[in-house]
Amino acid sequence: MAYAPQAWRDFAVTTGGLAGALTGLLFVAVSLHSGALNRSRSLASRAAQTLVLFVTPAIAAILLTAPQPSAALGAELLALAAVAGVTLFILDRRAGHDGGGQVVVRYIERASPNLVTAVLVAVAGVSFLLKAGGGLYWMIPAVLAGLVGGVTNAWLFLLKIPDD
Repeated sequence: MAYAPQAWRDFAVTTGGLAGALTGLLFVAVSLHSGALNRSRSLASRAAQTLVLFVTPAIAAILLTAPQPSAALGAELLALAAVAGVTLFILDRRAGHDGGGQVVVRYIERASPNLVTAVLVAVAGVSFLLKAGGGLYWMIPAVLAGLVGGVTNAWLFLLKIPDD
């Protein structure tokens, strides 16, 4: 099962639906607070990170459901991991880390699973290509890290939006 993409169709459909719903909710939250996000590079970067964390599992779901050769799926997962990882890294640098704020927020911000998502997708891609080490089973923690990381990021940047 770890190396048979057709066995992962239900997982991919569920993941795609969930990631799509969360992405829609993110757009509602962003549109409600667009003024504050336009004034703050940090908040806008956190919102963009959240979007990447929700879209990464959605794209992975599309890749899993597309009929294609195994080598193509493995390479696409690696490419997705690279693009997501670089994008998340850049957005994290742009967002910065403030020294103040609530203690809980600072700890969550430091431990947020942003890059973990990209690394796990890459491990799934490599493992799938090599047909060793777990294959597509790595997509389960990758999707969980992406969705949990996205919800965490959304909570963090919504907490930081100043009251008007």
